[in-house]
Amino acid sequence: MLATLEAIRTEDLDGNPWLGEGPGRAAREALAAAADAAAATRFRLLVDLAEQELRLGDEAAALQRFDEAHDLLAGLSGLAAELGSEATEVLFRIAVAWLRYGESRNCAGMHGAEACILPIRGEAIHSEREGSEQAARFLREYLAAVPPNSVQQVKARWLLNLAHMTLGDHPAAVEPEHRLPLAAFGSAADFPRFDNVAPELGIDSFNLSGGAVVDDFDGDLDLDIFTTTFDPAGSPRLFLNDGRGEFTDVSATAGLDGLYGGLNVVHGDADNDGDLDLLVLRGAWFGPHGRHPNSLLLNESADGGEASLPVFRDATFLSGLGDTHYPTQTAAWADFDNDGDLDLFVGNEHSPAVDAPSQLFRNEGPGADGVVRFRDVAAEAGLALRAFVKAAVWGDYDHDRFPDLYVSVLGGPNRLYRNRGDGSFEDVAPRLGVTGPRQSFPAWFWDFDNDGHLDLFVSSYTGDRGGLGFVAASYQGYPGPWEQASLYRGDGQGGFEDVAARSGLTRLQLPMGSNFGDLDHDGYLDFYLGTGYPDYEAVMPNVLYRNLAGSRFVDVSLAAGFGHLQKGHAVAFADLDGDGDLDVFEQMGGAFPGDRFGDALFRNPGFDNRWLALRVVGTESNRSAIGTRIRVDLVDPDGARRSIYRRVNGGGSFGGNPLRQTIGLGRPAAIEQVNVYWPATDVSQTFGGAEANRLYRIVEGRDQLELLDPRP
Repeated sequence: MLATLEAIRTEDLDGNPWLGEGPGRAAREALAAAADAAAATRFRLLVDLAEQELRLGDEAAALQRFDEAHDLLAGLSGLAAELGSEATEVLFRIAVAWLRYGESRNCAGMHGAEACILPIRGEAIHSEREGSEQAARFLREYLAAVPPNSVQQVKARWLLNLAHMTLGDHPAAVEPEHRLPLAAFGSAADFPRFDNVAPELGIDSFNLSGGAVVDDFDGDLDLDIFTTTFDPAGSPRLFLNDGRGEFTDVSATAGLDGLYGGLNVVHGDADNDGDLDLLVLRGAWFGPHGRHPNSLLLNESADGGEASLPVFRDATFLSGLGDTHYPTQTAAWADFDNDGDLDLFVGNEHSPAVDAPSQLFRNEGPGADGVVRFRDVAAEAGLALRAFVKAAVWGDYDHDRFPDLYVSVLGGPNRLYRNRGDGSFEDVAPRLGVTGPRQSFPAWFWDFDNDGHLDLFVSSYTGDRGGLGFVAASYQGYPGPWEQASLYRGDGQGGFEDVAARSGLTRLQLPMGSNFGDLDHDGYLDFYLGTGYPDYEAVMPNVLYRNLAGSRFVDVSLAAGFGHLQKGHAVAFADLDGDGDLDVFEQMGGAFPGDRFGDALFRNPGFDNRWLALRVVGTESNRSAIGTRIRVDLVDPDGARRSIYRRVNGGGSFGGNPLRQTIGLGRPAAIEQVNVYWPATDVSQTFGGAEANRLYRIVEGRDQLELLDPRP
C-alpha cells in the first residue's frame, strides 16, 4: 500500500486537473510560445495561465498574469469587441483572484477562532486590506458591465458585500443599489453561539478537503478525532483525547504515515474484535487518474476496546478489498445479511472515462491468518450499478429487519435498493418517488420527526451549473431553475412523501460534508451542511438547521456562529468534552492546492435539557451494533408519556458521528425504560433504571445496564 500511494504521489498525478502541476506547466509553455500571436490568442493564454497559477496557490503570479491580460484589453480598443463576453468575465475572475489573495493573507494565513465566520467581526476583519479592496474595485467594474438582475450581477453583488464585510465597513461602504443586509446571508433566528475552539486545542489541521470520524479509538471512553485529506502527499491525522481538555497527535505512532490521501473515511468494527476500524476512500473526482486503492485500517488496540494506544494495520490487500479499485468517496457499513458481522457497500464514480461498477463486499469472517476477508457479491445481489455515486447509506425503512440501501447519484436518478432478505436487492426508488434530486450529493436516513419511522434527506448539488449565482439568487428570494433538496418523510408503511418545502428547506446550499445530531437535546435531530465547490468563487456560508419539534427547520447559522465561509467537508456531531451535549467538528478546505484551511470544532455552550448516552455492543449481532434500533420511553412532569427513537449509525454520508448514541430527552420527570431491538436475532430487550445525564453500556443478551463514568 505504501509503495502504491508513494508512486501516485510522485508520478501519477501530474496531469490531474485539481492537483497536478502539468496543466500549469503546459499553460506557461503555451504562453512562452505565443509571443507573436494575435492579441486575442495571447489574452486567452494569459487568462488560462492566471487560472492555473491561482489553482496551484500562487496568487501573486496569477494576479500578475491577470494584470497583463487587463492591460492588453485597455491598450487595444478593438480587442474587447472581438472577445465579447470574455472581456467582461475576466473582470470577475480578477476579482475572485484578489478575494483569494485576501483570504490567504488574513483568515487562512493568520487562522484564528473567528476567521471567515459570519458575521465577520473582531480579529476576523482583514488587517491586510489590499485583497478585498482590489476585489471590490473589480466587482464594481463587472457590475457596471453585466445586465441588471442577471445571475452574473447577483453573484457579483453577493461577493461585493462579503468583501466589505471583511473590511469592516459593511453595509455603509456598499452603494444602495448593491447593498445586501447581513440577513441576506442567513437567518437571524435566535440560538446560543458555539465558539470555534479548534485553534486553542491544536486540532485545526490546515489542509485540503477530506474526511473525519469522531469516536473512541483507544477504549478510554473519551472521543478522539481521525481526519484525512484529498492531498496525495498528506497522511491521515489521529488526535487522542486525554479526557482533561487536551488532544495529542499520535498519527505517527498509530502507523498512519505514508497512507496518503482520502476524501472520506467510514468506521465500524470490521473484524468484530471490539475496537473500531476505518476505511479510507480515495480517487474521487479524479476520473482516469482516480485508480487509487482504498485503505482498510484494522485497529490493533487491546482486544475488547480496553484502553491502549491504537495502532492501525493496513489490511486492504490481505482482506480482498484491494483486488479491484475505482474512484470513490463514499461507502457504508451494515450487516445486510444479518449474520452478525459488518458488510460493506462502496459507491464508485462510473463515467465515460472510467468503467466503475459499485461494489458490495460480504464479510466472510477471518482467514487462516486471522485477518477478516471480504468477497464482492454486488453482481449477484443486483448492486453493481454503473453511476456517478456520491452517497450511500443503509437503513431499514420498511421494518423487515434487513437494512436497505439508498444511493445518491450526481447527474442521474437516485436509487433505493430494498433488501429482499435473500441476498438480493431491488430498486424501488421510482415506485416510491425518491429518485430526486437528479443533481444530488450527501444523503442520509434519519427519523427527523421522531415517529419511529425512517426518513430520508437528499441534498441538491447544482454547483457545476449555476454555482454561486444560483446560491446567491436563492438566498435573495429569486425563483430559479435549480433543484431543491428533498426531505422524504417515511409513512411507516414503506412509502415516502417529500416535505422539504413545507419544512422550510427551500434554499439552494450545495453541501458536501454534512451530518446530524440533537444539539439542544430537545429530542429532535438538527443538521449541519458544509458547503462549496472547487472554484474559488464559491464563497458561501455553511449552514446549521435547527429542528423545531419535527415540524419544520430554521437556519440558525449566523446566531450560532456556524456560518463559516470556507469550504466545509466532513462533519461530526460528538460530545468531545464529555459534558453530555454535542459539539460539532468540521473538516475544512477545498480541492485546489491553494484552497487549504484549518479544521473547526464548535463547542456547545450547553442547554438545560437532559440527555442519555448509550454504548451498544453486539454479541450475536455485529459488535458495533450498527442497525440496532433504540427507543427511550419517558414520563413528563405532567404525567404524559412519549418516546424518542434512534438507530445506531455514524450519521450522514460525509463525516462520521460516534456509534455511541447521545440522545436528547428534553425535560422529562423520569426515564421509564430503554428498549433495544437487535435485527440480526429479531429480539428486543427492555431495561429499567436508567437515569438522565448518564452514559451506559448495553451488551446484547445481558439484562442490566452498565453505568460508565467518563471524566467531564
